Amino acid sequence: MSAWLISLEGTEAGGTLATALALLAAFLHAVFGALQKGRHDPWLSRGAIDASYAIIAMPFALFVVPWPEPHMWPIFAGAVVIHVGYKVMQANAYTFGAYTVVYPVVRGTGPLFAVIGAYLIFGEVFTGMQWLGVAVLLTGIFGLAVYNLIFLETARDTLPLALGLAVLTGGFVALYTTYDAYGIRATADPFTFLAWFFFLDGLTMPWVAAWRYRRMDDPPALGPLAARGVTGAFVAFFSFGSIMLATRLDKVGEAAVLRETSTVFAALIGWLILGEKVGPRRLILMALIAVGAVIVERGG
Repeated sequence: MSAWLISLEGTEAGGTLATALALLAAFLHAVFGALQKGRHDPWLSRGAIDASYAIIAMPFALFVVPWPEPHMWPIFAGAVVIHVGYKVMQANAYTFGAYTVVYPVVRGTGPLFAVIGAYLIFGEVFTGMQWLGVAVLLTGIFGLAVYNLIFLETARDTLPLALGLAVLTGGFVALYTTYDAYGIRATADPFTFLAWFFFLDGLTMPWVAAWRYRRMDDPPALGPLAARGVTGAFVAFFSFGSIMLATRLDKVGEAAVLRETSTVFAALIGWLILGEKVGPRRLILMALIAVGAVIVERGG
């Protein structure tokens, strides 16, 4: 499979597959965010998910995929540091803010920085039509956040702090998207990067979650938390794996922008599963996000 994927790099078929993978990543990332923000403390959810995907990825990293080249170890170290920063910011943002307010700001900040990073690092250039698409998409995303900020009643006292943390989290999203795209292109086999990334990345947050769990007055039952962790692990494999393969097959900037249609899926999840209200204005803003993504894709 690795040879087949590598053969598609830079081809029209590869671009089509990259688009499909980015959209799949968008949906799954929204599911992942809802899993972390759901019934359990977000720090515990993140720790359970990370522990699960580290355990699952370990045998694949050690015994299935080709061993990483020597130059990959510093790249893995950098990736782990960046992702820990991202997770800390994200968990704090979810602790202080409602899901449908925090998530759009995180996802709206990320692609703009990612497009700039893709230009500086990979020399990728957007057309004027694609920049129009980015503007339409960001208008929808930030409009959704402003609407939620005005009308949502949940956790209003901590919203300014949550929004600030969401912007910082978006910066980390752009950083890890660009850095990981560099990492997956630096190894001969893309699945070597993915297997070792999940194994190494999953070794940090479980310790934080365990420390927090021991200090809770009324800690949750471990069974449901473990089940959420395993579910989240498989969602993470396909979500992160899809976007990373998309960045190897085609342009990093386009994949980063298309993934941010996850905001539409997040709003639907917030409405259908988390019980958060969705009105006609929010539906219009969600449509803007989808239209912007289409313009970016077709404008290339």
